[in-house]
Amino acid sequence: MSVADDEIVLRAARPDLDDGRAFARYLDQAADGAFRAMLGRRVGEIIAEAFVVPGHDLSSEHVTVAERGDRVAGMVCAYGADAHAASSDAPLEAAAGRARWRMAAVVLVGRPLFRFIEDVPAGHHYLQSVAVDPDLRGAGIGARLVGSVEEQAVASGATHLALDVATDNERARALYERLGMTVWATSPRMWWFPGAGAHRMVKRLAGPGPG
Repeated sequence: MSVADDEIVLRAARPDLDDGRAFARYLDQAADGAFRAMLGRRVGEIIAEAFVVPGHDLSSEHVTVAERGDRVAGMVCAYGADAHAASSDAPLEAAAGRARWRMAAVVLVGRPLFRFIEDVPAGHHYLQSVAVDPDLRGAGIGARLVGSVEEQAVASGATHLALDVATDNERARALYERLGMTVWATSPRMWWFPGAGAHRMVKRLAGPGPG
């Protein structure tokens, strides 16, 4: 399926609940259901409530939306190392309410993986999630979104573009390799959760640093 470039418009996310609910759907899709596992059936509303608040990794300020006509077709969330270091978990915990205990339990069980994902070195611009509507996959929208993040990274002075991809997601890994990214590190193995794992993929942009 092909989609002409002029049919796709990229825009900054709006800090409202409509964009927040759409972001929650794409975020959980990109994470293979991990956020639903952490937050339960209210996952959409919880993430949407946090989305409108600035100052954390899942805030609207870090999200770019792809639209086709009057339809949202995909989203990407990305931020620099400084923004990540200053991020607070408070907005998501406040929105989660009682579900924060469920979230804490999932994070505890998967601590080695979460520690790996949370490590964003200085100079790295981190692509936290990208997702496109299933019926529009293969149309180049994902590449457009990733390209927009790379442009943001270069403009910010970042030396590397980084992201994490599930170790068993060969399709996504192949896409990122076509976009110039290579595997830089792999998360520690968890014998109690053998299906979970991630590759950190990195693309060098400019300046000194690990390549």
